[in-house]
Amino acid sequence: MPYIDMMVLNSNPKNIARVETFVQRVVKECKLDADMHGNILISLTEAVTNAILHGNNADESKTVEISLRQEADNIAICVKDEGPGFKYDDIPDPTQEENLLKLGGRGVFLMRQLCDRVLYTNNGSQVEICFNI
Repeated sequence: MPYIDMMVLNSNPKNIARVETFVQRVVKECKLDADMHGNILISLTEAVTNAILHGNNADESKTVEISLRQEADNIAICVKDEGPGFKYDDIPDPTQEENLLKLGGRGVFLMRQLCDRVLYTNNGSQVEICFNI
C-alpha cells in the first residue's frame, strides 16, 4: 500500500520538534485516540532522534525521511536516515542492573514497548514502527 503522508528533515536536532506536527496529522487522518497519539509521538520522536543524532551524526547535509502507510488494521511509520546503520540486536537492555545508570540506550527499548511491531532494515538505517488500529 502506498505511503499517505511524508516529511523530510535535515539532520539538525532542532527539527526533532517537527515530529509532533506530523503525529498530529497522523492522529487526525487515521482517527486515533489519545493513547495511540502518545505511543506514536514517543516512538517516532525516539526513532527520529536516533536517525538525526546517531545515524546522520547531526550532519545537516543529510536528511531523515519519515513516511506513513495505513492499512486496514494498522499504520506503519518508516524512518530512514543516510547513515551506515547499526546492529540493533546489540543494543544493551536498559532494564538490566548494569545498564540502569547509563545515559542513553532507552530509545530502542521504548519503541519496542510502545509499538506493536518494530522492523529494522538496510543494516539498521531504516526502521518501521507499526501500530495496530
